[in-house]
Amino acid sequence: MTVSSSTPPLFSPIKVGKSTLQHRIALAPLTRFRSPKHVPGDLVAEYYEQRASRPGTLLITEATFIAAKAGGIPNVPGIWSQEQIDAWKKVTDRVHAKKSFIYAQIWALGRQAFPAVLKAEGFDYVSASDVPIDEERGAPRPLTKEEIKEYIQLYVKAAKNAVEAGFDGIELHSANGYLLDQFLHENTNQRTDEYGGSIENRARFTLEVVDALVEAIGADRVGIRLSPWNTYGEVFPGISPIPQWSYVVAELEKRAVEQNKRLAFVHIVEPRIAGHVNLESWSGSNEFINNIWKGILIKAGNMLPVAAEVAEKEPNTIIAVGRHFISNPDIVDKLERKLELTDYDRDTFYTNDAKGYTDYPFAK
Repeated sequence: MTVSSSTPPLFSPIKVGKSTLQHRIALAPLTRFRSPKHVPGDLVAEYYEQRASRPGTLLITEATFIAAKAGGIPNVPGIWSQEQIDAWKKVTDRVHAKKSFIYAQIWALGRQAFPAVLKAEGFDYVSASDVPIDEERGAPRPLTKEEIKEYIQLYVKAAKNAVEAGFDGIELHSANGYLLDQFLHENTNQRTDEYGGSIENRARFTLEVVDALVEAIGADRVGIRLSPWNTYGEVFPGISPIPQWSYVVAELEKRAVEQNKRLAFVHIVEPRIAGHVNLESWSGSNEFINNIWKGILIKAGNMLPVAAEVAEKEPNTIIAVGRHFISNPDIVDKLERKLELTDYDRDTFYTNDAKGYTDYPFAK
């Protein structure tokens, strides 16, 4: 692709890990519940292939379970078995045939799981501490230190499986109130061992997973998602999330500078969104992360209205688009051509068929 001096930054190339993207719009990770028995099928492959139609696009998959015990929700894909690896290979092959790139977001639920689902499969309901997410689900059991080490290895195995399945890299899900994020937050982490109590200790699990992933598949194949201001999943950052997440990001930057182990990207959820709901007003800012992290930054959370402006001001930033990428599989072309975007149908986000999934039209 030839880039002229008049090409807007949003549509100019940028390197992420081992991959050179041809523009700065990425597909955000979006849970869609289209994988019966935790295996992505042909419908899933078609969905990602459609959104890879513009060559050089980065796709980040829906959150994908690292192990059966890390789950607790039906119809979400996993990446712990050979059947799942083979199924994902069909997805990555179709994305690569379009000359685009795809990262697997790897995930563990912790206390956001449904205990009844876990119990039916013979697994415990666990978290950082025994703090309930709601009255109905009751209190989870705190992970032991031995189990934390086991989870680290489950993340590593999932990452290796992702590479075997043809993914260009993985995104570690340490956001939105899920297991790793439960260790980062004071209200969900009330431990008194080396995994709780201080900013450094609450970050230990996430950073140990990062280090293990980097050792296993290389820093340039690893990204991480963080959500400092998030309250989804009943996590609360206290007076300010800045000290906790400044420490996490500073440790990632330190590894990049001192050990030459710079991650492919850091992906942050902006405070303008809570879960999948736009906020009318917000007071927080992730500017502190821009000041610490000098590598590639991905920003998500109702960013479409300011995408061009952010790309202009922040040359290392990529804009992750979620809901409008669902309803506009060719959204990059539409934005570049200034075409009207198709509205999304929220009622079909979490159903189980093609409606609202692979039936959105391309522009003519």
